[in-house]
Amino acid sequence: MPSEEAEAHDFIRDIINEDLRTNKYGGRVHTRFPPEPNGYLHIGHAKSICLNFGIAEDYKGKCNLRFDDTNPAKEEEEYVRSIIEDVRWLGFDWEDRLFFASDYFDQMYDYAVELVKRGKAYVDDSTADEISRTRGTLTSPGQKSPYRDRSIEENLDVFTRMRAGEFGDGEKVLRAKIDMSHPNMNMRDPIVYRILHASHHNTGEKWCIYPMYDWAHGLEDSIENITHSICTLEFENHRPLYDWFLDQIEVYHPQQIEFARLNITYTVMSKRMLKQLVDEGHVNGWDDPRLPTISGMRRRGYSPAAIRNFCKRIGVAKVNSMVDFEFLEYCIREDLNKTAPRFMGVLQPLKVVIENYPDDKVEEMEAVNNPEDPSAGTRKVPFSRELCIEEEDFMEEPPKKFYRLAPGREVRFRYAYFVKCKEAIKQNGKVVELRCTVDPDTRGGNAPDGRKVKSTLHWVSARHAMDAEVRLYDKLFTEKDPAGHKDADFKDFINPNSLEVLTSCKIEPAVKNLKPLDRIQFERLGYFCVDPDSNSEKLIFNRTVGLRDTWAKIQKQQQQKTT
Repeated sequence: MPSEEAEAHDFIRDIINEDLRTNKYGGRVHTRFPPEPNGYLHIGHAKSICLNFGIAEDYKGKCNLRFDDTNPAKEEEEYVRSIIEDVRWLGFDWEDRLFFASDYFDQMYDYAVELVKRGKAYVDDSTADEISRTRGTLTSPGQKSPYRDRSIEENLDVFTRMRAGEFGDGEKVLRAKIDMSHPNMNMRDPIVYRILHASHHNTGEKWCIYPMYDWAHGLEDSIENITHSICTLEFENHRPLYDWFLDQIEVYHPQQIEFARLNITYTVMSKRMLKQLVDEGHVNGWDDPRLPTISGMRRRGYSPAAIRNFCKRIGVAKVNSMVDFEFLEYCIREDLNKTAPRFMGVLQPLKVVIENYPDDKVEEMEAVNNPEDPSAGTRKVPFSRELCIEEEDFMEEPPKKFYRLAPGREVRFRYAYFVKCKEAIKQNGKVVELRCTVDPDTRGGNAPDGRKVKSTLHWVSARHAMDAEVRLYDKLFTEKDPAGHKDADFKDFINPNSLEVLTSCKIEPAVKNLKPLDRIQFERLGYFCVDPDSNSEKLIFNRTVGLRDTWAKIQKQQQQKTT
């Protein structure tokens, strides 16, 4: 019986529940995640990963990781390695069920021979352009190929010679013999095999003919005894072909089910477009934190738990829709708020000199590591005469409602003292240093006389701070749907300010114990991640997401409009 999680009301689980009730597959639930290794996985794939592995877990079934590697012209071993890493990082385990479509090439070929023997496939000498021209349109039928009535014997002979390498690329194809007037154009004698003299990452030079995806897809599912073959909506029109192939060769028949793919505002979810961004240098590789790739999100500091929660919350639907990028950020922020240790860092430093504090004195202030998690404990932060605060936390002539530091104004320095600004030192008209004093009776941040201040600032000790580079990431595109403009290229909407690099940041010394990809919060600034290129000589942090909850604000505005 399904677990409580599996009782959730989505149409896929409803189908599975009915299949279990009728014992359609002997009480089994067996899914698969079948990526093509022609690029890095993105957040849309994460939804499919969570769905397929999640269903298997809910129903105490199995889920295979299978590579649909039927096109050696676009596939690379690098992509295979990255996909394995991504699925494992998300927290899923395929146990011993790691498969490749190429593992079944011999069996697929034998099935194709059987299809020819049954008079259901033929070798076509037509060119690709000729085949395309004779397929017809949505309103007019296609034209039969002049090679459609070849004898079974001739088809077997020529197909055998295709495999033997007698012909060049594109000279011949094997086509299924279905119906050139079928209203579904996928059924108009689709190509089953094409000639491609290319080395394969898994089979090397063994093959010079390769199966088309539509032929391979159902056979892979059948060979692996999959029960529910879950695909995105673009495969809905391919389902009749999936069923036809399996029926014609009379093998075990899984059920294909389609669901809506994930689209997110301010990004693109096409592997082709993502590869274009990488190849043309618009981003710094597949793991650029601005990309929606899983490796890019990992480098940016997104957590597996947050991504899984996001995929669960958006649910499973039958209709394509667009999810707000802010909702993804909300899920990331919600998780990191609970788990990320806190530190203080100053991104654009302004020097502060505490005039009534001894030059040789250093105090260790006790700071809370995570107010959401008391078990995270505390740490010691050094406080000295010379400190750094954010430039934007001081104004000479503050406007109304600016409560931070200004001449004559007193604020709280977090975990330390009340600090009052006495004088601003300028060079060439720019404030370069503040002269301040502390109230020694306010150590820890509270005044014994009960007086209050309106602002609390973060800071670091200039003498003890570690230098760091901080990369501030913003949305990669300026348009909500950059790929949705018919009269413009999606790259026209690349945000020129999607990355800002700050090289003079000062960070409290406790960060020296962090490791690459550790996720933290810089107080008052946001959530950050230690970049993999970071080392003891050069600390590098990537901003994951800011502290401001824009999604909550959007939701509040929408609620106000409806009331």
